Amino acid sequence: MTFHFDLQARERRAKPSTVAQGEGLIELRFRLCDGKDIARGSYEPSMTVSTLKKKIVAEWPQGHTVTPESLNELKLIHAGKVLRNNKTLAYCIKTIGDFPEDVITMHVLLQPAKSKRKTGSSSSLP
Repeated sequence: MTFHFDLQARERRAKPSTVAQGEGLIELRFRLCDGKDIARGSYEPSMTVSTLKKKIVAEWPQGHTVTPESLNELKLIHAGKVLRNNKTLAYCIKTIGDFPEDVITMHVLLQPAKSKRKTGSSSSLP
């Protein structure tokens, strides 16, 4: 049984991305659940996720049915992972494929805080 390896593909995967090295800006866009993109721009790799969330809240579309009241209600998702507030972009962003200079899309999920009061119609245990 013989195995053939694609050496060029291995070399491409082994190259460190410019994002991981902290060189240059990272081009991002943020996609809402309704498919609308907001806050597209270039960001420093040293910027934290919480700073990004502040920018997203500032650029939240007017007239949207639900608007975030705090940063904790927003979840940023990249490559299937929810990003933590205290992490930097350089830490969170993983370059996928051969296109590190492309615009990176992050998904924005809004989870409003649950009401602290209980309604009388909720199920009760005997």
